[in-house]
Amino acid sequence: MENFWDSSIWGFIILMGMILGSLLVANALRKAIPWLKNSLIPTSVLGGTMLLLLAAIYRAITGNVFFESISLFAGKGFVYLEMLTYHTLALGFIASGLKTNSNKLTKHRVGEVIDTGVTTVSTYLMQGSVGLIVTLIIATIIPGFFVASGVLLPFGFGQGTGQAMNYGLIYEGMGFEGGKSFGLTIAAVGFLCASFGGVIHLNIMKRKGKLPQQKAPSDEVIHQEDVQSNNEIPMQESVDKLTIQIALVSVAYLLAYLVMLVLGNLLPNMRSVIYGFNFLLGVIAAVVVKSFLKLLKRIGWMKKEHTNNFLLTRVSNFFFDIMVVAGIAAIRLDMLQKYWGIILILGAAGFVFTYAYNRLVAKALFKNYTEEQFLAMYG
Repeated sequence: MENFWDSSIWGFIILMGMILGSLLVANALRKAIPWLKNSLIPTSVLGGTMLLLLAAIYRAITGNVFFESISLFAGKGFVYLEMLTYHTLALGFIASGLKTNSNKLTKHRVGEVIDTGVTTVSTYLMQGSVGLIVTLIIATIIPGFFVASGVLLPFGFGQGTGQAMNYGLIYEGMGFEGGKSFGLTIAAVGFLCASFGGVIHLNIMKRKGKLPQQKAPSDEVIHQEDVQSNNEIPMQESVDKLTIQIALVSVAYLLAYLVMLVLGNLLPNMRSVIYGFNFLLGVIAAVVVKSFLKLLKRIGWMKKEHTNNFLLTRVSNFFFDIMVVAGIAAIRLDMLQKYWGIILILGAAGFVFTYAYNRLVAKALFKNYTEEQFLAMYG
């Protein structure tokens, strides 16, 4: 029988408090320190880095691992962090997938969307090829090095901490010691390359006079129609509208889990890959839930729209912020001592080739808004 004062009751809550507290401190630092604000480093990346530094200082002073030795975590600190990174990736994608889009695509716009999609996929392929070439060369110098680790480059640079950790975990099952931390570190390097590389590019374009003047975010006003459109359920009635959005996200994730459970039992040898794509199955489940809601409305069983784009964006951003903080904090620095040189080489190669390739594509395919498209693809 558990008591309310047991660490097993409070460990996860304390960790969530630390994660969200680090976001508050990081946000305050960005506002107070001009160069930090100008760097465009996301608040979530800064918050995760602060927790990582806290763990490193604790290890240097005590010789113990912070998230394993603190009694409140009951030795499950890293388990909690990895669990948060894994689940919030899918939950964030599901919330985004539930949003509706009423804009009609023109023939020209459809072509641009296809070009962007093909560029995204080809960028992943380019990053994976570059990463694999780098680690193939390194494997000839360091016998026994896990050659396929270079393939983590597109997951870290292109898809963030969640997927980088998922595939790092799969590689650990194949014998790559520290695969999760390796993938998470590549993702953290990717955030830094996006931030600092983007800032350098923006400053160059600004000096050349190629950037239009933009209104400061603090000057933007959110209008009523941006928060709630016509024919939606009220913001507050017997159940809060935000609760409805979270419930829809949860139902979609439950549906995705049931699909993963069935596929995992049918294909036990592919179970790690199936569960590694929880975010993709989550998006498919979101589409199913959204289609079901449209069906209920079409046959008259539901009168008003239950999804709200404004709230779903807030929910999605919340999950992604948690994912980034938890993912960076989950990096095991002690397991990466022999990989730092390799990580820096991979990061530098990923930065140079991603920048050059996206710049080339933006100039060739998006002549009317080259700079904006480049920043969107590169970032």
